[in-house]
Amino acid sequence: MRRAIVVAAVLILAACAGESAANYRGSSPPPGMALPSFELQSYTGERIASPKLEGKVVLLTFLESKCTEACPIIASQVAHGLELLKPEERREVAALAISTQPEDDTPANVRAFLRARHAEGKLDYLIGSEADLRPVWTKASILSAIDSGDADVHSAPVRIYDREGEWVSTLHAGADLTPDALAHDVRVALG
Repeated sequence: MRRAIVVAAVLILAACAGESAANYRGSSPPPGMALPSFELQSYTGERIASPKLEGKVVLLTFLESKCTEACPIIASQVAHGLELLKPEERREVAALAISTQPEDDTPANVRAFLRARHAEGKLDYLIGSEADLRPVWTKASILSAIDSGDADVHSAPVRIYDREGEWVSTLHAGADLTPDALAHDVRVALG
């Protein structure tokens, strides 16, 4: 009996300690971090504003179309992860990449990059001038490729924000970013 009580107490404590984070496969961000505010242009010409994403799960990453290391992997993993979701789940998700190098990330370069990774139509890629993008980089605390001076050196987490806009999970290429992990964490965020 005493052992059953101890086991039950341990299970309850474990459930309470990681109630929100334990369900995610990605790493847990600090609590209370919100989706950065932005209004940027998609490579397709459409304007995307963060307030219009309310109620959706937002998948956000930072890419460079000339990157040959992490970015191709991230775009492919995100596209494949989204394919694992049911159509009704996909409609509730906004998958976005934000440029880290405005000079390289022209609409034509972005389209070619996404097409080569089978991510066109799945991952929207937001572009703009350095003046447009820098406030988002700052709010998201990421290193841009323009600042590193190297297309392959920049921050490229895949962050998942829940329907309320709270950052709930982070997946990293080469560590825990897989299509299965991404689909899992998006489903948890969808609730």
